[in-house]
Amino acid sequence: MSRLIASVELPSGQRFELRQGDLTEEPVDAMVNAANARLQHGGGVAGALARKGGPLVQRESDRWLTDNGPIDHEHPAITSAGDLPCRFLIHAVGPVWGEGQEAQKLAAAVRTALETADRLGAASLALPAISTGIYGFPPDQAAPIMLAQVETSLASLFESHLRLVRLVLLEGNVLRSFQACWQKRWPSEGAVA
Repeated sequence: MSRLIASVELPSGQRFELRQGDLTEEPVDAMVNAANARLQHGGGVAGALARKGGPLVQRESDRWLTDNGPIDHEHPAITSAGDLPCRFLIHAVGPVWGEGQEAQKLAAAVRTALETADRLGAASLALPAISTGIYGFPPDQAAPIMLAQVETSLASLFESHLRLVRLVLLEGNVLRSFQACWQKRWPSEGAVA
């Protein structure tokens, strides 16, 4: 299981946590996959989730693609989670750095992932730092967008099923960037490490 870095209880009573660890091992109702539009889970977070979830994840992703076409920032896909310790995978497409309107697309991917989790009846959700890997979004620019969007989305979903959101990051530059942004946004809130 992941290590708690910081947490904040929002005015709505929902909890938002920053954790260091392996997303694929989070015991939550739903996980967000940083997916590509064609749901081919080869590398990065998507590859790790597909490997741990087993072949069912890719089979259901292929079926989603056949039935619904490619996904985008506003329209995530949903599959079961296979062997992952959750019920649902929400496949969200983040922007590729340099394609234009990256901030708006990243915010949309986060917002629609949280809205989807609520529609599914999920009480808890874990997500990665969308687009900061092979898509090249600089972590220091992604962090304020993602933290603000989670807070805004949870405020709008205050009567929802969704009570806990965990941002789970491995380590290194991405974690440092998000931790620094968290400390600026919530300087007196729940810094653990």
